[in-house]
Amino acid sequence: MNFGGGHSIPNLILRHDKSAMPEHIRKRLEEEIQQLEHELNHELPKELKKAVAMGDLSENAEYHMAKQRQEFVRARLGQLKKRMAELSMVNLANIPKDRVAFGATVVVYDGAKDEKIEYTLVTSEESDVSKGLISTSSPIGRGLMGKKVGDTATVVTPTGKRELEILKLTTVHDEAV
Repeated sequence: MNFGGGHSIPNLILRHDKSAMPEHIRKRLEEEIQQLEHELNHELPKELKKAVAMGDLSENAEYHMAKQRQEFVRARLGQLKKRMAELSMVNLANIPKDRVAFGATVVVYDGAKDEKIEYTLVTSEESDVSKGLISTSSPIGRGLMGKKVGDTATVVTPTGKRELEILKLTTVHDEAV
């Protein structure tokens, strides 16, 4: 796959505190948090109250299902809030200007496939390999992190080891200019 043209981080928020979070990711996480909080605080208590009114809780399937859903919603809320906190901690001042990091677009030469490939390193929520958007936590993303132009990254993927030579690098700092 050869991805021509430059990719940029969509709707990257550059705030006065030098932190960065993709706007559409923030909105999506906030919307899911709001929906789950509404369910946890309004809908599930009504379901539980209705189920309790039916009597014997030991054999009350509605009650047990509502309790299980309540546990799931609480766990998912915890995950989402943790992810929001992690993403809000991304600080542009800590992203290197000359090495592969979050937000970088990198052109690599894959010797095994004898082709140039362009990747943009994004959050796991934005990852879309078919568009060249790879997560910083993916095997390729982790392998490329911290590399400079001219370096070779050895990446272990499900299809085996790949040697990727860094040909070109554009960081978030370059794109912000």
